[in-house]
Amino acid sequence: MSTTTVNISAAQVKELREKTSAPMMDCKNALTEAKGNMEDAIVILRKKGMASAAKKASRTTSEGAVVSYIHAGGKIGVLVEVNCESDFVARTPQFQELTHDIAMHIAASDPKFVRKEDVTPEAFEKEKDIYRAQAAATGKPAPVIEKIVEGKMAKFYEEVCLLEQPFIKEQTISVGQLIATTIGKLGENISVKRFARFKVGDVGETIAISKAAEEKAE
Repeated sequence: MSTTTVNISAAQVKELREKTSAPMMDCKNALTEAKGNMEDAIVILRKKGMASAAKKASRTTSEGAVVSYIHAGGKIGVLVEVNCESDFVARTPQFQELTHDIAMHIAASDPKFVRKEDVTPEAFEKEKDIYRAQAAATGKPAPVIEKIVEGKMAKFYEEVCLLEQPFIKEQTISVGQLIATTIGKLGENISVKRFARFKVGDVGETIAISKAAEEKAE
């Protein structure tokens, strides 16, 4: 047994499990790989969760739940449909916590689309033209302007796409990474199909449907 393995205490494993809800052996392995560094171990577990999510991304998600969240004394309301593969997983506390967190995040952050791929060409070109005009006004060379525009568009996705937004309860991860972590824990594909957000006094409402969900329905 290596010295690094010996130095991983049961208390460290327990702490990491409490922070991530990952299986005990996965926590021990992550801590061993991270040489006992808790933050590095969390990153390792998240990366494994993302890899696991990528492998499961093609699986059909026909179960799940529609959940609601009311915020600000009844001034903001959200409905969101989150799908998984089985009714069993849909009834787990982890899945229910995830759906609640997603609905709460939508209420607070007001995304306009589910994924980057859902951004309409019209919305994309409109923002790109605005950023290009702003960059051109600086008088910088064309290649520099294009790099500025690329950076601005990446930020645009982070602002308007649910899965790209920093999760309101933990800004170091995106909503997409939050979902991926839960996929790693539950072992099933999970996807956000659609959501609607209403705010008292606003004209109209935000309604977003994932193109991936529409394509599977066809």
